[in-house]
Amino acid sequence: MNKKIILASLVSISLMLGACSANSSNNGASGGETKENAGFNPDKEDGKLYSEIRDELGAVPKVTDELNLGGVAKAFENEYWRTLKEGMEIGADKFSSNGYNINADVKSPQGEADEEGQLSIVRDMINKKYSGLLLSPISDSNLVPGVEEAVEDDIPVINVNDGIIAEAPHFVGPKAIENGEKVAEWVSEKLNGKGKVAIVVGMPKAFAARQRTLGFESWIKDNAPGIEIVEKQNADWDREKAKNTAETWIKKHPDLKAIFANNDTMALGVQEAVNASGKDILVMGVDGIGEAYDSIRKGELDATIDSFPKFKGQIAVEMMIRKIGGQELPRVIWTPQALIDSTNVDTPAEEIIGWTEPELAQ
Repeated sequence: MNKKIILASLVSISLMLGACSANSSNNGASGGETKENAGFNPDKEDGKLYSEIRDELGAVPKVTDELNLGGVAKAFENEYWRTLKEGMEIGADKFSSNGYNINADVKSPQGEADEEGQLSIVRDMINKKYSGLLLSPISDSNLVPGVEEAVEDDIPVINVNDGIIAEAPHFVGPKAIENGEKVAEWVSEKLNGKGKVAIVVGMPKAFAARQRTLGFESWIKDNAPGIEIVEKQNADWDREKAKNTAETWIKKHPDLKAIFANNDTMALGVQEAVNASGKDILVMGVDGIGEAYDSIRKGELDATIDSFPKFKGQIAVEMMIRKIGGQELPRVIWTPQALIDSTNVDTPAEEIIGWTEPELAQ
């Protein structure tokens, strides 16, 4: 056969395979086991709530060594990650005021797609011999090389919030599938179990996006057969993409009743589209960022799932100190979450989650 014909055939096959791959990645998150999350799924583990661990282990051990904890978030362009950073710093400050020599250095890459930049930050912390690492990876795989290096160097690692690191010894965060379940139950009550709804999915690589979507879909399937999910599309955590997607859906489905977005940033974009349409469509998000709370107070956004990152950051620091102090932690440690709507938007978070400070060893 002519070499040019062979080459052309190979190029054609390659292009077709690439197109298939691209199409398959653009169909939304299924929430099932994928290459990204195969092997470990905290939502399927028998984890323990942080308060149960406090009851079981008692006081936080007194650690006399200087502790320099490294936190790595996704991107500070998102308020959620800035608040998680604040929580870690608050946690470190509280321990410092009680005689611990501790510092929390929390960093992020340039954006939520900068997987290599995030890994570089982790490797720099390893090289500088940080005392422990609190990591929230962009995907389920991008920080694996760094975690493996840290574990080899005997640096404790805790996977915080989402982006699941199977190689990390511990996970601290909310049960992501419950985010979707709580929203589904709420919207079913609001719609009396009937109507058309849609889902704006985050990044397909993100564990939280998959699980939040799965939780919503599964709850609806099992409990509200009269609700039809008519659309589902990725918007990659992007507000403008979510807005544009919602605009298309509103025109396509004049009787659309609700839109669930995998995070508040996207939900606020969806709300902009709903406001412009003049229609009465319920909009729900996840994260509990300040702008979402303000939107609920204004009567626009209808609900969000708050996983209280300011307190989650403090819990992560506490658990790291317990780990360094020699206490045995479970593989999975759950942090609190709650649905926020007009009925409790002004209730203090401490009251909603029953927050108390940990007991410290004397």
